[in-house]
Amino acid sequence: MNIREIIAKKRDGHALTNEEIGFFIRGYTDGFIPDYQGAALLMAMYIRGLDDEETGYLTNHMVKSGSTVNLNAIKGVKVDKHSTGGVGDKTTLVVAPLAAASGIFVPKMSGRGLGHTGGTIDKLESIPGFNTSLSQEDFMKTVRTVGFAVTGQTADIAAADKKIYGLRDVTSTVDSIPLIASSVMSKKIASGCDAIILDVKLGSGAFMTDMKQALKLSKTMISIGENAGKRTFCLITDMDVPLGNTIGNALEVIEAIETLKGNGPDDFTELCIHIAGAMLYVAGKCHDLNSGRDMARKNIENQSALKRFREFIRLQGGNPNVIDDYSLFPCAKESKVLLSNTEGYIRKMDCKRIGVTSMELGAGRKFLTDVIQSGAGIRLHKKTGDYVNKGDLLATLYSDDVEKLDKGEALFLESIEFDMERPPQRSILKATMDKDKTEILCFPELVC
Repeated sequence: MNIREIIAKKRDGHALTNEEIGFFIRGYTDGFIPDYQGAALLMAMYIRGLDDEETGYLTNHMVKSGSTVNLNAIKGVKVDKHSTGGVGDKTTLVVAPLAAASGIFVPKMSGRGLGHTGGTIDKLESIPGFNTSLSQEDFMKTVRTVGFAVTGQTADIAAADKKIYGLRDVTSTVDSIPLIASSVMSKKIASGCDAIILDVKLGSGAFMTDMKQALKLSKTMISIGENAGKRTFCLITDMDVPLGNTIGNALEVIEAIETLKGNGPDDFTELCIHIAGAMLYVAGKCHDLNSGRDMARKNIENQSALKRFREFIRLQGGNPNVIDDYSLFPCAKESKVLLSNTEGYIRKMDCKRIGVTSMELGAGRKFLTDVIQSGAGIRLHKKTGDYVNKGDLLATLYSDDVEKLDKGEALFLESIEFDMERPPQRSILKATMDKDKTEILCFPELVC
């Protein structure tokens, strides 16, 4: 088999066979196919597209390129959850204990963040002593004991994905739905759970800014998951406004704890209930999504999820006293309050720019080698739809560097638009989808 012929075949718009895609994945992962030929094939895939069969072949070979996790020792339904990423997204910290409190298992492998803020692993490492590099034995023990655990994703899970994603990143071939879907689902399938919940973000702070594209991505990922024998369910959720009131690692963990106590922001709490309800539904713990949401709400009200989160911190080496004493979290050395010099409703927030602001403050990474400041970030006091008087507090910025606060102020203020008319109320949940049904909640003009 010849990689030049495979490149030419896809360049000319023909479908690749299972064997041809397997040859590319093995050859590129092992270093026999050089970057320039890998880049050429990825660009041909980007331009010409991949059909459902090709996307399935690609995903299967990505799964086979590394190790897979065997969760058979955990007796019960295992559900994984994945978000396509956003600003202020700390949902794993809440939905995992919410779902576990109703009897399902959530063995979670997560990564570090590159961009707006840290990933789930970075957030958890703001808890003093918390261990995100669990042995397989400790990981399984924590899952069996409290129903969930979170550990760093090992490099050999879908090993081809990391190398191929790096090449996509530098060749402008990231935003291809088949390539995105195979990247996400190869890791989820290799992680060994019985069912997968996908939270596809839609809006200015997300990768997907178009509803039709979000639906297409969701459908593709569901097809891949179901063909692999995994019950797969997707929620499309709003990311035109930062999620919750905090952006930044320690700040977001504190907000997640407050949510488990029943004191979380309305939008974030609602999203967590939607996701946890869907997890309970696909696990067979309830007959419909509404029943799942009711179960999730009760797990906040009776504090059973909070109790599990406290034990989860202890079992993974962290200090569980952070639940009651937020001063134990790392704090930024400096802060700055931003006051409004405008009156009116906040019509729009440039969610991506606000995310970039948090990164500039030290809460995220421009490069993988950057060191995150756990206490850096943003606390929002006003959001889209709120009325603001002159002199009202808009946000508080946190950083270890005074100069970063000045730069962050300029970026943040550029991200907000005002109007004297109140904007329409937003809904956090845009659509739900499984293999049998698509329900569009906010875009009735779309027919799928």
